Amino acid sequence: MSEWTDAIVGERMTVDNRFNERVAASRFSSQEWGLIMTATEFEIESSEDPEAARIVADTSNLPAIMPELQNVRDQVSAMGGAPGGGGSTGGSGGSGGVLDSIKGALGFGGGGGGGGPSDEEIEAAEQLVQEYADELQAHLEDVGKWEQVRIAYQE
Repeated sequence: MSEWTDAIVGERMTVDNRFNERVAASRFSSQEWGLIMTATEFEIESSEDPEAARIVADTSNLPAIMPELQNVRDQVSAMGGAPGGGGSTGGSGGSGGVLDSIKGALGFGGGGGGGGPSDEEIEAAEQLVQEYADELQAHLEDVGKWEQVRIAYQE
């Protein structure tokens, strides 16, 4: 089934470029988004029915990579950058920055990392990935490739 995704690489690049603004407005940085996308696979649900067929995101691997998102945030913070793309992600509410990064690196807490990804974080990633899938399908329909892709998926 990977042939259908190989056939739309160029279309995905177009959608990626258009979707960058949406990612920038989300809670995820572009680096985090890239990691999320590597853990996501796309399928076509109801591919045999032209009216009901739609691209859906298989996000079952997201929980496994969510701890790595925190590593990305920690690296950005350690370099003095702002974490994430926007919303708060459950930090301590303090000033953050270099001191908290050093304390975290030394194992002295600070920053409230609760050990695992929050359900809210996973849900936000799943929602954003499905928005991407919807955008990809709309683009494929706009350029007249959706039917071809839907049929290729079945093979």
